[in-house]
Amino acid sequence: MRKALVIITLFFFYNLSSQEDKTLFVYGGQITKEFVKYTAELTKKENPKICFLPTGTADSAYYINYWYELCSDLNIEPKVLEVWINSSTQDKSFEEILLSMDAVIVGGGNTLNMLAIWKAQEIDKALKKAYDQGIVLAGGSAGSLCWFNAGTTDSRPKELTIVQGLGFLKYSHCPHYHSEESRKPLYHKNILKKKLTAGYACDDKSGLVFLNGELSKSVSIDTDSFSYFVYDKDGKIVENKIETEIIK
Repeated sequence: MRKALVIITLFFFYNLSSQEDKTLFVYGGQITKEFVKYTAELTKKENPKICFLPTGTADSAYYINYWYELCSDLNIEPKVLEVWINSSTQDKSFEEILLSMDAVIVGGGNTLNMLAIWKAQEIDKALKKAYDQGIVLAGGSAGSLCWFNAGTTDSRPKELTIVQGLGFLKYSHCPHYHSEESRKPLYHKNILKKKLTAGYACDDKSGLVFLNGELSKSVSIDTDSFSYFVYDKDGKIVENKIETEIIK
């Protein structure tokens, strides 16, 4: 009986330790060399394969070229996943491409359109598989908002509105927290009205690392940028600035 118990216990701890950590790195603004380099470090690989998704800008050629320029002197193997393709030009599925990567970085753009395309192409499901398998997921602006349960977006005409995210993280999110004037007050208003849950806001040059769904650390690329945890307490907004590490 004791021997059987020991075997069961060892089996449990083996499976627990062999599970891959789920890592998400989000930042408030557009992609930068510092953020790409930091994403590479999170993979713990010497020359990681990192795939960029420019879906939010309709696979903009400018954005793709910018991605390759950022990566030109970094120790990574840069890839791009384009969705405006046809069967004759691509011999692998989106899922096969994504699951062969060490990290995936999502660019900015129109969050609403990006998520709709992902759903139509089942890229959302492929990203969930990648996340569950320990592939590092990252991104800023639309590329950060997409991972949360919801947040405000400029993807519709006239004004900022709420968009539902993939829900990999159980919090709401606000990118561009101080760089765009209307972002912060509207985020606060929606939390107070219970339209959004408590969540995390990021300045353009600040980001957050989540490990297995919970906050692990904050990083910034200058001393003036921060991330915040924002929530409602007794009908008033509380904004907690998170201690940050400067990366280069």
